[in-house]
Amino acid sequence: MRRSVLAAALLLAAVSGASALPAGETPHYDISVRLDPVTRSLEGEATLTLPPDASRLALGTRFQLQSISAGGEPLSTRTAREGGYQLIELPPARRGQPVTIRWRGTLAELNTGLDHRQVLERLEPAAGPDGAFLPGNTAWYPLVPERLASYRLNLELPAGQRGLVAGTLTSKEEAGGKYRARFEFPHPGEPIDLLAGPYEVEERSIAGLDGRRIALRTWFHPRVAELSGAYLDALVRYFELYERRIGPYPFDSFSVVSSPLPTGFGMPTLTYLGESVLRLPFIRDTSLGHEVLHNWWGNSVYPDYRRGNWAEGLATFMADYAYKEMQGEEAARAMRLAWLRDITAVAPSEDFPVAEFTSRTHGTSQIVGYNKPAMFFFMLRESIGREAFDAGVRRFYREHRFRTAGWDDLRRAFEAEAGRGLEDFFRQWLTRPGAPELRLAAAGAAPSGGGWRASVTVAQREPAFRLALPLRFELEGGAAVTRVLEVAGRESRLGAELPGKPLAVELDPEFRALRRLAPDEAPPILTGVMIDPAAGYLVLEEGGAWRAASALIASRILDSKPSAPTTALAADSMVVFGTPEAVGRWLAARGLPGIPEALRGHGSAQAWTVARAGAKPLLLVAAKDAAALEALARPLRHYGRESWVAFEGARALERGIWPAQPQRLAVEIR
Repeated sequence: MRRSVLAAALLLAAVSGASALPAGETPHYDISVRLDPVTRSLEGEATLTLPPDASRLALGTRFQLQSISAGGEPLSTRTAREGGYQLIELPPARRGQPVTIRWRGTLAELNTGLDHRQVLERLEPAAGPDGAFLPGNTAWYPLVPERLASYRLNLELPAGQRGLVAGTLTSKEEAGGKYRARFEFPHPGEPIDLLAGPYEVEERSIAGLDGRRIALRTWFHPRVAELSGAYLDALVRYFELYERRIGPYPFDSFSVVSSPLPTGFGMPTLTYLGESVLRLPFIRDTSLGHEVLHNWWGNSVYPDYRRGNWAEGLATFMADYAYKEMQGEEAARAMRLAWLRDITAVAPSEDFPVAEFTSRTHGTSQIVGYNKPAMFFFMLRESIGREAFDAGVRRFYREHRFRTAGWDDLRRAFEAEAGRGLEDFFRQWLTRPGAPELRLAAAGAAPSGGGWRASVTVAQREPAFRLALPLRFELEGGAAVTRVLEVAGRESRLGAELPGKPLAVELDPEFRALRRLAPDEAPPILTGVMIDPAAGYLVLEEGGAWRAASALIASRILDSKPSAPTTALAADSMVVFGTPEAVGRWLAARGLPGIPEALRGHGSAQAWTVARAGAKPLLLVAAKDAAALEALARPLRHYGRESWVAFEGARALERGIWPAQPQRLAVEIR
């Protein structure tokens, strides 16, 4: 996930206003910081070179302003608090002049007991012996809230600690019991994130596409230092892939930094990953590449947040989905199905247009902002062809590097390479909420010349969408052919010439069209319950330990954040907690299927979904005791795309998805 300034509304204005900056008007910061993670103390001094229209500065309320001056003379300023910031008004006569500021403060204590979601919700500058994390959007240093900025930063830490910010590491030394490093970021960039810890640093140098040397580094805690070689190997592969597909890497270094927090953030020139995440063997083949790609999309071509964040969807398509395509069509199909399952799980009342997505705040926003635009980019590539799509990507990067760009800029780049207008395509999929709900209504065929002509009627709910819909015809003798036909309006009648007698037709069985799946196509997954804004939970067991564990898990996995358990089954989505015996009795009493055979007796806890006629699905969580239930508090949410999971403690033993059944209709021979 790309670290986004959107966590602070004040700084949202900063980024969205960046495109209005004329050339040469980017602020520049010269910052010196002395940080002691053990005592959590920070002292800083900065000289800010500001454009004439910069009227105020922002500093986090955790810090005390020591002095502010211009030209060696103290400034008289007014300060007001807004949210978590001190807004410092600059005297009109001093605007446009270099301003020097000194400040200090004590950071929050680094809480390694938080999960990733809680880290996002409680972003604040924090430190401890195991490290420091100072997100730029907390204004741990004085910044201009209306501008992207370039900077130079000198960092001083106690011996045994090392730290970094985004940019080029121009010098470093360890002397006199101190670690000192200097960084430069010459481009307009987002607020500065500072990371520190007792790191061991490994480095490898590679030649970029344009001949420049690129330094690849790992900054790992000693506990995970043995992973450095494998991560550097993976980085080499990603840089070769993305430079070839997009263009030269925009910076001269990239670092993978271990975090004592359960984080997964991407910043310019680096990614900050939790130690537990780094240890997962699949991360090097999945999430790492996604974060590397964000240095092209998001960290050097900036989304225009006023008109939506395209970067997450494009990174999901060009990283996560691209890796599945490399594995083969079966893996790619499974990912498209997973996207459509997620899209179908979003309640229509909670859906919103892709163009309104800015950052991930809950499960629904991730589906709308990551999965849905990734499927959009897949369909766009299908429509204009791979060659034009790839050329459009390269054009977009070439024209907007270190500039702010919006969806319209993307559209124009693809139009230029495709040689045709795409405005209707972009408008429909990006500015409308929801997705088509399609149904095979009728299918018939008759002999035609030397072959057969089939006629298929496809119905959809209003308001209707226009889309290219693949239909697969099963022919007599075992063969099958696919025809892509245009669907528009509430009811579309489609004709297709076939080489043999059709027996049946299936609607998009390869899941190549963005749509809401029919019930049989999308058996319930855990996410469907987790993101339901009205979801509640039931506890079948007595005792404080069971109730406390159930409340903890409900708070972690449910976007609805229920304040207390309910006492009755509702039509809304529900989570039901209990022992396997209690859950089995409860299901039987309501005529619902019992514990699936695949889960019985497997592990210390099991979670699975059950569909209900006329009501939303259930999520059943059965555990042998309250301790086994509490062990699911962290891992359960990460299995939202599954229909069932068996756990031993916090470790998933087995997992799976109830099988999907494509819409299929027998063809009537006339």
